[in-house]
Amino acid sequence: MDTKLQQEQYVDTISQNQIETLKNSESGNMAMLPPASENEEQWQKNGRQISIFLAKIPEYIGRFYQEYKLLIISFVLLVITVTALRISLAVLNAINDIPLVSPFLQLIGLGYTIWFTSRYLLKDSTRQELAVEIRLLRKQILGREELQTLN
Repeated sequence: MDTKLQQEQYVDTISQNQIETLKNSESGNMAMLPPASENEEQWQKNGRQISIFLAKIPEYIGRFYQEYKLLIISFVLLVITVTALRISLAVLNAINDIPLVSPFLQLIGLGYTIWFTSRYLLKDSTRQELAVEIRLLRKQILGREELQTLN
């Protein structure tokens, strides 16, 4: 019974304090919302800042590209190379799954290996011819002549 009285007293005390606060408050002391124009001006200010940032994005990207040009190009070439390798492996796996194509391609590879060995690797004169062709190919690719000579 005592707990009910204490609880009621507590509730009554709070509600009486709130009523007294409402009675004592004047209309001039109450917090008022800012006018709608100030809120609108804030939105416009934020909108201007965002539009300025968006207008400067091409400049930022250009500066970033100029600063890291070599790194960006290297990364793009790496991604392209990996993608090309994955595509070529997927195509080869798809071709390899076709019946009789896999053994046929293996026969072609074996035949080319036998031809290359008999053409370039069996005789001394043809090995020298192959060495000259390799040097010419290196010169074409690298654009300079090697200091080392093959014996």
